[in-house]
Amino acid sequence: MVALLAVAPVVLVTLLIGLRGVAAMRTTSDFLVASRRVSPLLNSAAVSGEYLSAASFLGVAGLIVKDGIGSLWYPVGFTAGYITMLILVAAPMRRSGALTVPDFAEARLASPALRRLSALVVLVIGVLYLVPQFRTAGLVLSTVSATPYWVGVVIAGTVVSATIALGGMRAATYVQAFQFCLKLLLFIVPAIWLVVQVGPDVRHDAVHPVEFTVFGRDTPVSFQVDVTLEVEEPTPVIAPDGSVADLEPGRHAVEAGRTLVFAEGAPVPEVRGGAPLGGPGWQRPLLNLEDAGHPLLGTMAVVVAIVLGTMGLPHILMRFHTSPDGRAARRTAAITVALLSVFYLFPGIYGALGRVLLPQLYLSGATDTVVVALPSQVDTGWEGTLMTALLTVGAFAAFLATSLGLLLVISGAIAHDLVPAGLRRLRFTAVPAAAAIVLLALPSAHLDAGLLVTWGFTVAASTFCPLLVLGIWWSGLTAEGAISGVIAGLLASSGAILVALFGPPLDGWPAILVIQPAPWSVPLAFATMVAVSLRGSPPPWSRKAVLRLHLDEEHLRGSAQRPPDAA
Repeated sequence: MVALLAVAPVVLVTLLIGLRGVAAMRTTSDFLVASRRVSPLLNSAAVSGEYLSAASFLGVAGLIVKDGIGSLWYPVGFTAGYITMLILVAAPMRRSGALTVPDFAEARLASPALRRLSALVVLVIGVLYLVPQFRTAGLVLSTVSATPYWVGVVIAGTVVSATIALGGMRAATYVQAFQFCLKLLLFIVPAIWLVVQVGPDVRHDAVHPVEFTVFGRDTPVSFQVDVTLEVEEPTPVIAPDGSVADLEPGRHAVEAGRTLVFAEGAPVPEVRGGAPLGGPGWQRPLLNLEDAGHPLLGTMAVVVAIVLGTMGLPHILMRFHTSPDGRAARRTAAITVALLSVFYLFPGIYGALGRVLLPQLYLSGATDTVVVALPSQVDTGWEGTLMTALLTVGAFAAFLATSLGLLLVISGAIAHDLVPAGLRRLRFTAVPAAAAIVLLALPSAHLDAGLLVTWGFTVAASTFCPLLVLGIWWSGLTAEGAISGVIAGLLASSGAILVALFGPPLDGWPAILVIQPAPWSVPLAFATMVAVSLRGSPPPWSRKAVLRLHLDEEHLRGSAQRPPDAA
């Protein structure tokens, strides 16, 4: 209950800032890009707050518990993606003068069809990214309090839609900057407290992992999602009446909501699709996706998706349009790299300590909650309760900050790009859009938040990354080539995701390339754009359009003011 009450101030502050944005919102530009007046420092804090989602605040530590040390490649990719964005995309995107990615696509290639297609891609990415935010909000609140899963989902959807409808991008900017500072503080302080409190024995075990093979005490495991356990030998389980029964060797499907109490000394079952906790595979500094082997390929697939996908995330790209000019956009990206680097020093602490103190989360399928569950394992008094409350507040701030930007681009895609309308329609669209995401998130508790977010990166890498890179740096790109490449990348990446969700189980490298298709879907999109563009011819103004993306605004203003005969 304390943790639940601690969330209330964050929700209240978010809504109050949204109310402050009402007076400053008079035009579509105000709603979508805050009139392009956001300073680099404020913008970088807002970008960082928006980027540090549930997958960062909770997911990375959970992935370390579940999949091992190789999961640290996720924060490496998250940060490296901004370096590529800084080099290739940030300043030219701002100089384009667009409000959204579909805006840029039409402005660069004069194609309304490409604009509509890009808006559809924004919706796909937004859904894949926003559903896990709401889903994890529900899981976290149900973990730290007695509230049902749906309560957290509905609270997140209500607060985010109200803030966007009231204040648009200006409100989102101040909320996200505030929440980044809050998240950074509330992530670092408990991490240091945990390291000090656990004592030398736990610190030693955290950095010298031993495989978790036997329960050291009677251990209740509450399953929050459906899990398949693989039992190799009879495993004693204590029934509610105190009697002991064995789980027989074989596979056992355990439904969400069930609790099993494993007896002291019982062998630990394996979780299908996860690395044995603390074992050699868990300690390997590479990813073993879906237990399919080929760890180097799996690691490369994830890194390619995250690094290139960062360049194509529409809610991040829209942030650069809020900068006063291209130079400010570049500074924003540079400062963001530094801020993210500080934050990502700490998820490994939670993951390593979670493996020692909460190994049962590996079985329950709720490793996403390891960050908020750790303090109560270290201290059952007021200090543990306080740290749990602080981490819950930080986690909820992560959901809200990222969800604000995502809901904003979804609203813009619907009411600015697909069905152009005025400011009033833009504001109204946020409410039904959030309601639709809530309905999708309610049955999604069993899905892996980290996987869903990575799929969002994969679609962005396979569609917007080639569109932006070629659109900014190659004057030979044609509208037909861009449309063909975006369609190829969208069909390849989303088709692979559908196969991973609903198709037959796969093994080996085909399983990796289906669950993380970026290594082949991104080259396919690039090759399609180039091949189709070479078969046609770009418009005569294409070279001038590309050149304008790379000239400083001062130079462009000077050229505009120069007399026609002054050559």
